[in-house]
Amino acid sequence: MVQELVIAIVAAASAGALYTVAAAKVVKQYERGVVLRLGRLRNDVRGPGFTMVLPGVERLRKVNMQIVTMPVPAQDGITRDNVTVRVDAVIYFKVVDAASAVIQVEDYRFAVSQMAQTSLRSIIGKSDLDDLLSNREKLNQGLELMIDSPAVGWGVQIDRVEIKDVSLPETMKRSMARQAEADRERRARVINADAELQASKKLAEAAKEMSAQPAALQLRLLQTVVAVAAEKNSTLVLPFPVELLRFLERAQQPVQQQMTPPPQAVQPQQPTQPPRPAQPQRPAQAQRPASAQPRPQRPPAVAPPPMPAPPTAVPARPSPSKPLAKH
Repeated sequence: MVQELVIAIVAAASAGALYTVAAAKVVKQYERGVVLRLGRLRNDVRGPGFTMVLPGVERLRKVNMQIVTMPVPAQDGITRDNVTVRVDAVIYFKVVDAASAVIQVEDYRFAVSQMAQTSLRSIIGKSDLDDLLSNREKLNQGLELMIDSPAVGWGVQIDRVEIKDVSLPETMKRSMARQAEADRERRARVINADAELQASKKLAEAAKEMSAQPAALQLRLLQTVVAVAAEKNSTLVLPFPVELLRFLERAQQPVQQQMTPPPQAVQPQQPTQPPRPAQPQRPAQAQRPASAQPRPQRPPAVAPPPMPAPPTAVPARPSPSKPLAKH
């Protein structure tokens, strides 16, 4: 009897332990437990911690309350301006009502994914290409409203929807590249023309200032030569302006006038002496060789009356300007 009683107690304890193990459930902090008793929803949603359910009578379903990040598969579509694009997105949502997420929809994750894909296709068809590329914030808000409207009845809240990437055909990329290049070239030409206008105004002012001083033009030319000569691997062609020749000619004229002697000082003058009587030249002619031809006789020159010598008359020396005249 005692042995049978011990066996019965052990069996009852084992059954109670198995029942307790089967009935004990643990709900995590980020989860909520929805209890169905005989297929019927219990009003109380089990919070995080330890809880008990009746094995075989009640069933506990745990619902994750964390924010779920779900990528939306890329969707091909045609924009309102007839451009074929491929757009993918990402959606952030979370469950706010665990009972509705279990009862109202079979699989809320799959439902949200399909709703996001259809809404993304609808947004592509209603938008222009420029809006998809530059005005994404507005499209994200519209896409969020389209997904959030049916998701509210499922106990799901859409936090944010982001369009991640927009893929364009290669022909469209080349067209957009040519458009951007033309725009950049137009802006570059406008900037270059503006720079030329400003430079021409400054050059006109500089020319006006240089016209008053011809030497300024020569200094500017020399400065340009120095700047070009800094490149040792280039050949320097130095133009010789006519203005420089005229400038040197005007500067040389006063020097020549100062160095050129008066006409009467070109030939040396002998010191004034009283005239001597003319002597006959016959004996001198007799001593010449026979081969020398006699020169024609000139009439005897009449000596002018003696003139008083000027007080400053000095024997003139040869002018130093003769070598310059040779060159």
